[in-house]
Amino acid sequence: MAQPNRKKKKEKRFSLLYILGGGVLKEDFIVKHTKMIVLIVLLIFFFIGNRYTCMQKLKEIDLLQQQLQDVRFEALSISSTLTGHSRQSQIESLVEEQGLELESAKTPAYELHK
Repeated sequence: MAQPNRKKKKEKRFSLLYILGGGVLKEDFIVKHTKMIVLIVLLIFFFIGNRYTCMQKLKEIDLLQQQLQDVRFEALSISSTLTGHSRQSQIESLVEEQGLELESAKTPAYELHK
């Protein structure tokens, strides 16, 4: 007679109503290892949250690297324009356009030493 009870018990374990109804929580294995199961579930939630945070930080790093690259290119462009404007020939043409009565020095500058 012990055999029909075992078959009945195994059939209970595999039915959807038995699992959803909470009967599976009364099983000996679940009751004995409740603390370990709770710990594993908490660790899973922690790892999922940690992964989400890391993904957000990686997205922010990528965005900041792109902004840094754009700013570097802009600084290089401005530096190039400034270098072009500060050439002697460019300065002489600007002086002539503005009608200033300045001319470039004919002799080089002197260095004074102590």
